[in-house]
Amino acid sequence: MSRPQVHRGEAPLIVAFPHTGTDIPAEIAFASPWLARKDADWWIDRLYDFAAGLGATTIRTGISRSVIDVNRDPSGASLYPGQATTELCPTTTFDGEPLQNPNADEIARRRTAYFDPYHAAIEAEIARLRAIHPRVVLYDAHSIRSHVPRLFEGELPQFNIGTNGGTTCAPALRQAVEAACAATPWSQVTDGRFRGGWTTRHYGRPGGGVHAIQMELACRGYIDEPASFDEAWWPTPYDEARAAPMRAALTNILQACLNFAGAPE
Repeated sequence: MSRPQVHRGEAPLIVAFPHTGTDIPAEIAFASPWLARKDADWWIDRLYDFAAGLGATTIRTGISRSVIDVNRDPSGASLYPGQATTELCPTTTFDGEPLQNPNADEIARRRTAYFDPYHAAIEAEIARLRAIHPRVVLYDAHSIRSHVPRLFEGELPQFNIGTNGGTTCAPALRQAVEAACAATPWSQVTDGRFRGGWTTRHYGRPGGGVHAIQMELACRGYIDEPASFDEAWWPTPYDEARAAPMRAALTNILQACLNFAGAPE
């Protein structure tokens, strides 16, 4: 069993990091460890490391998404029927490169060892914060390369806000996050190619005081994207100065979440 990393805050905000992990347990063999880490949300936990200073609770798994993707439906059902995507235990990378073919018993083992503890932590922190706040925001933090032709056409907008068609949070939260994004020089879209993964869809219950929203950033906003995404060039290093403008924008976005959560109902 793998314990997620939890930093507890008292503010009505949880920031979750499902895809920043790169750990591959010794008993799981990938032909290419680099391919197994290629699609990580590189440096996102570092990009948002200011969140604890806002009083937010943060939850992160160290396990690579190629071992098991904690943001997929545990039943194995696709979140995006009819569109290319990756599975609970991905058989390919985003670009279609082969990774693995675990059997049903192995998938069940990984779910017990890695998926379930991560979501138990989310459930516990939601319950803890809901006991002291009438509203809690669960903010699911992600990133992806700006161009992934197998998943979407052209260049992805900088900010990709996911609310699963407005079902996972109140309109006021969506509007507050959209306004914070609009105050930047970068592009945005709501419920475009990325409408929110299993975390957002599963926990977002506005009527029950839990408002979930996903933010998928295009990587170009905080790191340099190379011309070739091969082992020699990816991931590019994290640089504080390079990331500073995006960190400032994200600080405003998380503050907008806090303002929503603390506003009178």
